[in-house]
Amino acid sequence: QVQLVESGGGLVQPGGSLRLSCAASGFTLDYYAIGWFRQAPGKEREGVLCISSNDGSTYYADSVKGRFTISRDNAKNTVYLQMNSLKPEDPAVYYCATARYDGVPREEIYYDYWGQGTQVTVSS
Repeated sequence: QVQLVESGGGLVQPGGSLRLSCAASGFTLDYYAIGWFRQAPGKEREGVLCISSNDGSTYYADSVKGRFTISRDNAKNTVYLQMNSLKPEDPAVYYCATARYDGVPREEIYYDYWGQGTQVTVSS
């Protein structure tokens, strides 16, 4: 069974950090680009960042540049989202997704498998 499972969400104070994980089962992530998306209440889901399947190329939305980092560990079949300096505008449900794509796909249309999401809350 193909599955993506996110974990690591929770409550953090402004300026704090969280690391989200996205573990794949039923398939290998090696040949997939991986994207992280987020959806805040009342807003459309937006692409936050992604990493290519082959050369490590990345895309970061302007809102997270310098604060968020995506990485992948193919040996563990897992992708990580390190979030630092979290801001009040970062809370959302964060989703990971995979795409068979050469490069860094920014649009949801390229993504086929999605996780169930993990909630990130930023509050003092």
